[in-house]
Amino acid sequence: MLQPSVPSTWRAWPRRILLALAALVIAAFAGLMLTKTLPYYTFEKGIHFLTTKSDETNDNPVFRLGFYVHITTSLVVLVLGLLQFLPVLARRGPGLHRRLGKGYVVGILALAAPSGLILARFANGGLAAQVGFTLQCLVWWLCTWKAYRAARQRQWSLHVEWMLRSFAVTLAALALRGESYLMYYVFETKPIETYLTVTWLSWVGNLILVELLLEAGVGRYFLRTFMPELRSKLAA
Repeated sequence: MLQPSVPSTWRAWPRRILLALAALVIAAFAGLMLTKTLPYYTFEKGIHFLTTKSDETNDNPVFRLGFYVHITTSLVVLVLGLLQFLPVLARRGPGLHRRLGKGYVVGILALAAPSGLILARFANGGLAAQVGFTLQCLVWWLCTWKAYRAARQRQWSLHVEWMLRSFAVTLAALALRGESYLMYYVFETKPIETYLTVTWLSWVGNLILVELLLEAGVGRYFLRTFMPELRSKLAA
């Protein structure tokens, strides 16, 4: 007996639900980071994360410039990156998508990644942490640049793939905090063990995950389901 076919719109619902849940988690994290970032704009030296730094580091103008540029632009590109993958905005046309994308690319290439390199130089945890954060910023910059270059060359499939890799590194801040909580409170690892592990796992793990998703067809899914009108208009 032939089984009734399932409408394609029904088959798309699980993916849409997963995308919506992921977007909500990222949006909630962005809101949480905003609340944690705002106190720093009093420009006091002895608060929160800055208390882990020596007086010499806190008085260093290069560190302070890198710190404030990084916490500001990282939050902005997190939001802009999320908006790139929302179908409602993508389907409004190429103009909005292009403007949001330019903000994301410029934010990372010119501000967030370079300022991250400054913070990597002053990272706690010694050479292992400094190298980990430095490589994260370099990979972040490279993935974003390749996504931009693919768009300029109208290679839309490559553009989506590299943008997903870039956003995976953007989400390292989210992964770092989630993995830190899990390791410290669930697996009861020591603070330094937790810190050095998530320094690497937060971005390397995200990249491994996105490669698995790309192999499963998530890049083609975004092009086919969320960006058909945008792709055809940009290719014209």
